[in-house]
Amino acid sequence: MNIIVVGIGKVGYTVAEQLSQEMHDVTIIDTDEDVINDTLQDIDVIGVIGNGATSKTLTDAGISDCDLLIALTGSDELNILSCLLAKQLGAGSTIARVRNPEYSNDLRLIKDSLGLTIAVNPEREAAAEMQRILKFPTARNVDIFGHGKVDLLSFHINRSCNLCDKSVKDAFSRIKTKALICAVERGDDVFIPTGDFVIKEHDTIAVLTPEKTAPDFFKQIGFRTTHIKNIMIIGGGKIAVYLAKSLSHLNVNATIVEKDLDTALNLSYNLPNINVVHGDGTNRSLLLEEGMKKADAFCCLTGIDEENIVLSLFAKSVNPNIKTITKVNHTLFREVIKTLDIDSVVYPKFTTASIILKHVRSKTSRDGVSGVEKLTRIINNKVEAIEFQVSPESRLANCTVQDLTLRPNILLGSITRDGEVIIPRGSDTLMPGDSVVVVTSTERLTSLDDILTKD
Repeated sequence: MNIIVVGIGKVGYTVAEQLSQEMHDVTIIDTDEDVINDTLQDIDVIGVIGNGATSKTLTDAGISDCDLLIALTGSDELNILSCLLAKQLGAGSTIARVRNPEYSNDLRLIKDSLGLTIAVNPEREAAAEMQRILKFPTARNVDIFGHGKVDLLSFHINRSCNLCDKSVKDAFSRIKTKALICAVERGDDVFIPTGDFVIKEHDTIAVLTPEKTAPDFFKQIGFRTTHIKNIMIIGGGKIAVYLAKSLSHLNVNATIVEKDLDTALNLSYNLPNINVVHGDGTNRSLLLEEGMKKADAFCCLTGIDEENIVLSLFAKSVNPNIKTITKVNHTLFREVIKTLDIDSVVYPKFTTASIILKHVRSKTSRDGVSGVEKLTRIINNKVEAIEFQVSPESRLANCTVQDLTLRPNILLGSITRDGEVIIPRGSDTLMPGDSVVVVTSTERLTSLDDILTKD
């Protein structure tokens, strides 16, 4: 596909990099010449210096031959205008980043009126990811598939876990709920495990399980399943607003600590059910006074990665049982961060990139064959979990699982049919209309049929 990315900040760079890696023809637009030059040295793209919301710049970038324009500048209005012009100038489809919470209720109207394919909001998606994690505090990351019926849970194996030092076959044969281990990270290596694979302490594993049985699964493997009642949020930015609004519908006591007085006052006015504290979130005494020792969860959402990381470590030193969630924008030190005592790390730009990649792959799937419904990256971004719907034309339609010859490092993880979740066994049959989750550590799948060998 010919793709234009407007705005090369953290998200724009990540999206352009991943699209380039998937062999698309990518052109980037930014007003900053240094940003363009630096990006051209790192990734294989074409660069255009200029305002991506003007017809001249878009024409210079080849908009008439563009299959997809993605507007990711820091201005919602600029992104919307860029997409509007792109459609008028012949772009096939458009995606705009729209971040302002004030626009959140109007996104559908904006999309329909301007012909946007997707209006993506990194902050809202990050907040949704955090809410899912808070639902299962034991998990490091939580993703949902099958219209909310299937949970993909990633968590760390410790000595007290009943899975530790057991083979997958033996460990999961004793679990009474439906569950399937689909990926394991051990050091720098990632595995799609077989039944004989032995789970070790310090492994990070990903498990697919029906949403209703996830709490029982954690109990059976020896993890506590506590309910989050008190949460402290440091930083009152957009993610905090979305997260607080989602928590206001639950039985949760939330406190937001915000350094800027005007922002704190606005939060207090717009979030009447949330305790808003004006103060410096890096102030040890303030955090202790506001109940850090009694909090069940601690979310660090400031705009400074280093602050978020240090605060999370401090929270753990004060309250070892607290659940920490840390927002990180830069990824240069991901390998170091994962060694720290931080429960969950959320990278908003990766969440956005996954949404865009899902759309691109669905557009590049073969006609009539099951395309990508959802895509997410798990296990430190090394494994993809992809949801497909089985079409009548698929080679897998009406086939039993045991008759399928899958490529290496690919696992058929779950089947959702009429609201029921099936953890597939050899005798199960894939039917047209089923939603299936496929997990892979090596392939970039664009269609369900790609999981089969080519024989």
